[in-house]
Formats: sequence, C-alpha cells, structure tokens
Amino acid sequence: MTPSRRLLAIVGGVGAIATGTAAAIAVATQQRRQTEDPLVDELLGELKPDRTSTVAADDGTPLSVEEIDPSDGGAPELTVVGVHGFALSRRSWHFQRRDLASLSLPRVRQVYYDHRGHGLSGLATQENSTIEQLALDLDSVLRAVAPDGPLVLIGHSMGGMVIMELAAKFPELFAERVRGVALIATAAGEVGARGLSRSLLSKYNPLTKGVGGLAGWQPGLVEFVRAAGGQLTRQAVRRLAFGSRDVSPRLVDFMLEMLAVTSVRGLVNFVDTLGSHNRYAALAGLQHARVLVIGGDSDRFTPFAHAERIAAELPDAELVRVRGAGHMVLLEQPELVNSYLIDLIQHCAGVDGVAFPERNWWWRR
Repeated sequence: MTPSRRLLAIVGGVGAIATGTAAAIAVATQQRRQTEDPLVDELLGELKPDRTSTVAADDGTPLSVEEIDPSDGGAPELTVVGVHGFALSRRSWHFQRRDLASLSLPRVRQVYYDHRGHGLSGLATQENSTIEQLALDLDSVLRAVAPDGPLVLIGHSMGGMVIMELAAKFPELFAERVRGVALIATAAGEVGARGLSRSLLSKYNPLTKGVGGLAGWQPGLVEFVRAAGGQLTRQAVRRLAFGSRDVSPRLVDFMLEMLAVTSVRGLVNFVDTLGSHNRYAALAGLQHARVLVIGGDSDRFTPFAHAERIAAELPDAELVRVRGAGHMVLLEQPELVNSYLIDLIQHCAGVDGVAFPERNWWWRR
C-alpha cells in the first residue's frame, strides 16, 4: 500500500530514539522516577479557578463550569475547552489546566465543566443520559462562556465522543470557530465489542440487576461503575486506570476521589449510550480542524486500536501512541500529553515559526 500522509509517533520503548521535546520529556520522566513520589506536593484537583458559574442546559439541568485565565494576566488569543470522561469530572484535567495557564505563546483561556450526572453538575435521568444530550450540554456551555473567538476542544474518553457528536450536530461551529481538536483515549464506535464476563451478567449482581442490554457492554465500562461503587480494590482501580507499574499512589487516590463523587445509579444510566456509540460518520465534521489523536497502548478501556481507527478516518490527523500508558494517560504521562497539546494550540493560534518537534516517526502503511 502507498504510505498515508499521516506519520505515527511512537513514544518510549526500549531503544527508541527521541529528539527535541520528546528527549526532554524522557529525561524529566526518568528524574521523577528516581524520587520516592514526585507528586507528594502536587495539589491534585485543588487548583482554584478564576471564575465559576452555573450554566443551564437546554432542559434546565445545571452544569458546573469554571474558567482559568492566563497566569500572567495577558489577553488570551483563544479558548481551550476540556470535556472529561465517563465516571470522572473536570478535576481530571488537573495537569493540563496547570500547565496551559502558564502558556504565553499563545495565551489561552481555559474552560472546564462537569457533565450532567457527574461532579458538581445536576443529576441526569435515564432518558437524558445520552451522548446526544451531552453534546447539547457542551453547546450550552460554549454559548454561555465562550460565545465567540477561536476554540480548541480537548476530549478524554466519553468527552471525545461528545465532541464527535457536537461536530455532527453543529458543523458550522467547526467550520467557523473550532481550529483544533484533541481526542484522548477515546473511540468512535464499537466500545461494547468485547462483551461481558458471565459473572458480571449474573442477575444476582446488585450492580447490574434490572439493567437491560448487558451483553453489549464493554468490560471496562462495568469496571468503572464498580470502582465508583466501591466494589473494586485499590489495586484493581490502579490496574484499570493506569498502565505503568510505578504510577504514583497519589494518582490512584485521586482516581478514587473522582470515582466516589458520581453515583453508581447515575453511571449505569450512561452505559447504553456508550455501548451503542457509533460516530465514525461524524468524524467528517472534524475535517476543518487540526486533529490530534492520543492513545495509550496499555489502555484496557479503549484499546489503542480505537485511536488507530479514528486516525484512519482522518488522514490529516496526528496519531500519538504512548507506550505503557493506560486509559488515564492525561494523568499518567501529563508532560508528554501536554507537549502535544501545546503543539496543537500553537499551530491553531498561528504562532510564527512553530513546527511539530522531531520525534521518532514511523511510516504507517
């Protein structure tokens, strides 16, 4: 086959040759691992926003929103909006909001919010716990706190699916304002392809009792719900969320904190929409934006094959494979993820002289 125009970035791995930004990240990562716990003083999820507000969704559901201005007080050139994943909250963007706030080339304003049924936002019903409704919620947030100016949207897990649906519903928004999209550890379809183990399908399991359509569930979805309900051990949560064996214990604690906020009943309501998610056609709506696709090759929730499939549908997208990272790659390897996000943002802002740094590239055939 003729090589596609996309280059696949392979990061890490024994014998990998890294230059530029990738080399600096590798050195920093190694230095951190030599300490007992590099996150001992990190205020995970506790950074204070410049403004908080409540945005009413189209059906009146209150959505909790926060905004972060550039830390140097300068005028922002564009707005970055983070859309979090299933069973999580806007707190999951901790490292991104920390580092992007100090960015000066360009300066960005950041917007993060909690999905309905998650975090500090209002409850979701079984009827409105859908990706379609979450896309309408995102539109409500944009109209309320980012009604004009260029946008970069970053979505993790279910958040990436919501961005895909937003592109299908509002193509004019992407043609006119959305300059860049980052899809992190997400999928465009076939989330439920692997099905469930017999034990989880048992009618005596209190978690799944009374919920229809279980045969199509993806095990990772169920495991996240079980974690939120306190049915998984701390070790199991670490294995579910992260790929690295030496992940900081504080990150595991942080995951448990986020999972404890959202009710199990509320999460179960979202499983059907995730299991039936199929938005490969919606990816065409991203054609006007620069797209970055990031996946960890140890992701047990949305395996890296999903990232490859998305990139196959978007020939001009940049595909990044993060070796050893799990589903929470944005927490597990934040320096690496942020370096690519900053590249994307700088390109979208038209920063003169900015080019993607050299990395260990392989042609993808």
